[in-house]
Amino acid sequence: MLDKLGPFREEALARGIPSDDVERWIGIARPCATLSEARNGPVVAQFGGPLMLPVDTPDPRFPFVASIDCAALPEGVTDLPLPPDGQLLLFAFPDNEEIASMGEVVYIPAGAAVEERAKDAHFFAEIPDYREVCQAFPQGPLTIAAANVSLPYHCWIELPDEPWSAPLPGHPHSEQLLAVWLDKEEDITTPGALQIGGYAWDEYTEIDPVAKAASLAAEQPGEDWVLLAQWDPGISGREGTSVHWVIRRNDLAARRFDQVQVGVFWNP
Repeated sequence: MLDKLGPFREEALARGIPSDDVERWIGIARPCATLSEARNGPVVAQFGGPLMLPVDTPDPRFPFVASIDCAALPEGVTDLPLPPDGQLLLFAFPDNEEIASMGEVVYIPAGAAVEERAKDAHFFAEIPDYREVCQAFPQGPLTIAAANVSLPYHCWIELPDEPWSAPLPGHPHSEQLLAVWLDKEEDITTPGALQIGGYAWDEYTEIDPVAKAASLAAEQPGEDWVLLAQWDPGISGREGTSVHWVIRRNDLAARRFDQVQVGVFWNP
C-alpha cells in the first residue's frame, strides 16, 4: 500500500516539506476499497435492488442506498474489522442536516431468513420532492474499481472556543501536505461511486467529515471513529453531495451497527 505513495512523497519533499512531517503523514495512510458501477469483475455490492430484511427487523427510517456482500470483499482491502460474511445494508437521504444523523446501517448475518420490504419508508415515499430524489438513487451491481490507499483530505480540527479551528495536531505542515495530496491523488488512486474504509472527503477539505458526523453522537473527543462508507450520489439537484457512514472501531468489531452516525455534506 505504501509503495503507491511514492509520487506523493517525492512531490512533498520537492516542495520543501520536512521529511519527518512527510513520513508522519504517510504513516496514517489507510487502505480502502473503491467500488464502481462501470467495471468488470466480481460483484461485491449492489446499488438498490429489492430490500430484503429479517422478519423481526424494524422498517428502516431512511431510504435504501446499497448492500455490501462482506464475504466478497478481498481480505485486507480495508483496515476495518468488518464481518467476514453476511450483508451490510446502507440507508441514507442526501440532505444536509446538522442536528440529526441522516441514515443508518443494518447488518444481516449470512443465512438469515429475510422478507422483502418497501425501500423508501415513511415520508420519503410520500412527499413529492423527497420521492423524486429517492427515485433517482443509482441502481445496479458494484465491483471493486481499485484497492486504494487513502490519506486525510483535511488539515484542521474543530475547537469548542475561538478561534474555532486549528491545524491538525502533530502536523505543522498539514495544509501543505493536503495540497500535495490533492495534486497527486488522481495519479495514485482510482475514483468510484462508493468507498469502503479509508478517509472521508467532501468539497471543503479543511474539517474531517468523520469528526463532524461523529459529533452527532454527542460523544467526548478521542473516540476512535472511522469511516465505514462514503457515497457520492451524483443525483441531479444534489450535485456536490457526499454521504458518510461513520462508527467507532470497537462498535464495528462488536457488530453494534445501531451506533452508526451518518453525516451529509451538501453545498447547493
